[in-house]
Amino acid sequence: MEKQVTILNKNGLHARPASEFVKLASRFQSEIHILAGTKVANGKSIINVLSLAAAEGTVLTLKAVGPDETEAIERLSTLIERRFGEE
Repeated sequence: MEKQVTILNKNGLHARPASEFVKLASRFQSEIHILAGTKVANGKSIINVLSLAAAEGTVLTLKAVGPDETEAIERLSTLIERRFGEE
């Protein structure tokens, strides 16, 4: 399953939101990847997620494959759409 989302945070996908993403992604059995342009990151690796350098307005494609892929995509996309709890 996959879904496109846009980074809405003014500071982009910096350390704190990246950490929140990885923490949530790690709860799922499914493999989770994030695509940003030509870059691909393992959604369960903080270093990989930070390496995307996703600024505000960056469109990401979230991909999940596994037994809980639907829930994973729903919860992770909601986290991004809600700006990781930032204003």
